[in-house]
Amino acid sequence: MDITKIRNFSIIAHIDHGKSTLADRMLELTHTIEKRKMQDQVLDSMELERERGITIKMQPVRMHFEGYVMNLIDTPGHIDFSYEVSRALKAVEGCILLVDATQGVQAQTLTTLGMAKEAGLTIIPVVSKIDSPLARIDEVKLEIAETLNIDPSTILGVSGKTGEGVIELLQEIIKRIPSPATEKKGLQALVFDFQYSSHKGVIVYVRVMNGEVRRHEKLQFTVAEKTFLALEVGIFSPEGIPVEVLGAGEIGYIVTGIKEPGIASVGDTIAHERSPLGALPGYMKPIPMVWASIYPESQDDINLLKQSLGKLSLSDSSYTYEEESSGTLGRGFRCGFLGMLHLEIITERLRREFNLELVVTIPSITYVVTLRNGKTETIYSPSLFPDDHLVQEVKEPWVHLKILTPHEYVGKLSTLLYEHEAMSGETLQFGNRTSIHADMPLRELMRGFFDKVKSLTSGYASISYEMGELLPADVVRMDMLVADDPVIPFTRVVSRRRVEEEAKLAVEKLHKVLPRQMFTLKIQAKSMGRILASETMSGMKKNVTQHMYGGDITRKMKLREKQKEGKKKMADIGKVNITHDVYVKMMRIGDE
Repeated sequence: MDITKIRNFSIIAHIDHGKSTLADRMLELTHTIEKRKMQDQVLDSMELERERGITIKMQPVRMHFEGYVMNLIDTPGHIDFSYEVSRALKAVEGCILLVDATQGVQAQTLTTLGMAKEAGLTIIPVVSKIDSPLARIDEVKLEIAETLNIDPSTILGVSGKTGEGVIELLQEIIKRIPSPATEKKGLQALVFDFQYSSHKGVIVYVRVMNGEVRRHEKLQFTVAEKTFLALEVGIFSPEGIPVEVLGAGEIGYIVTGIKEPGIASVGDTIAHERSPLGALPGYMKPIPMVWASIYPESQDDINLLKQSLGKLSLSDSSYTYEEESSGTLGRGFRCGFLGMLHLEIITERLRREFNLELVVTIPSITYVVTLRNGKTETIYSPSLFPDDHLVQEVKEPWVHLKILTPHEYVGKLSTLLYEHEAMSGETLQFGNRTSIHADMPLRELMRGFFDKVKSLTSGYASISYEMGELLPADVVRMDMLVADDPVIPFTRVVSRRRVEEEAKLAVEKLHKVLPRQMFTLKIQAKSMGRILASETMSGMKKNVTQHMYGGDITRKMKLREKQKEGKKKMADIGKVNITHDVYVKMMRIGDE
């Protein structure tokens, strides 16, 4: 294939700015998909993607237009998948920066733009949804022009819904985005995504940077150091179509036949076996930022849960899991995720695809703890966090936060940032909006921060964040006790300055959701060696004298004393029944 006739590009944007809709119209107008087969979000193959209206898995597709081969990679928009997006941007030469004509530039628009600039891509700015009656086309063009320091007249306008301006955009892609360049003779192919087939094994999505790859060639993952036979190579149109060879500059797939988890990973390089060429630069192993324990509702399903996690890891290597056990919930798995959305997606897929009923603990983060004896430990489970008197120093991950908001909400947001222990940075005027930069502990970001921002600003603010470094933290472990027994799943790590407030809220919430027992019991929150909050739940009582009519009062007193003794005995030996719905209600964030 003539490499000068290839154009590789991606679409980047804030969430819900119309990436998938624009991709749909491109496929239709280039006749890649017949009109009768078209459907909304055609590149979003997962049911969950269609339901939520977001892209979770990357989907490449090859289109033919005016004698050119145009490879589009539709990328996820959510910040949890920023590493995947960064790898996808390494697989292309240019990108379309899509901005909603009704919303304008948002926080994540700026974040993805920064990633595109860092990758050295040619950027084509485009205003979407120009057919909307609420469209502010000229105003939004000025915002984009100010951001990119360009002439507003060079910014295109499209409607993914009606197809207006899409042909012109395709022509501009051919004009502005350069053809791929190749430097070396040997094979180097960048893995930017992969999926798993029960018949074919792992199927890797690749951009061939140098050389070419043919069917039945012996290949290897450079980072994983695993060799395999290319059972099939092909292109996406958008379904997989086998071809004999993938050349330099092309985007396609390779069927590996591998059915082991943990081999394929985004960012790895595929080369010929014993190739002298090393890995492409920029590989990074995804680091879990959010941890949660997952237990089956019924312990009979523990093996099914283990198999299900293994199957999902074949198509998503960015989460980790290891077996653990709890005296209360039985056997389960401690899992690490890229973020809160990633956790939601994995747990939802477990429920839908494998029909599992799950108990998911309160999400937590990784802490690096230095003990007084000089030993350093990495703690990813709140129950393993050491007692306060043993701790010398704690470090936790922080995030670089960016909020774009109308001017009138700046004061309220400043107060909210203070409440969440953020360190405010620079504040920039951005047209009729303000861009607020701040650093915040990841722990505080997970404490319902997104919902609070949306509520305070009536939904007008947008948020973007990037992971930062580890910084010192002033936190302690807080245990929940029911009838003097600690309930491990309710253990959490909280800010020292807020521990008493959190203790009171947690006790009140548990007192509200826990069903009454047959005996009186205490619900307590404990931290730093002392009880910080306590509530007494009275036991259920049966009227043991109901059947008696008149007679000597002493007969009734004897029965009541007997009942009282029975209650005391039950309190000593009785166990509290904490049902599944109690765990669910306690672990629901922001439902205080």
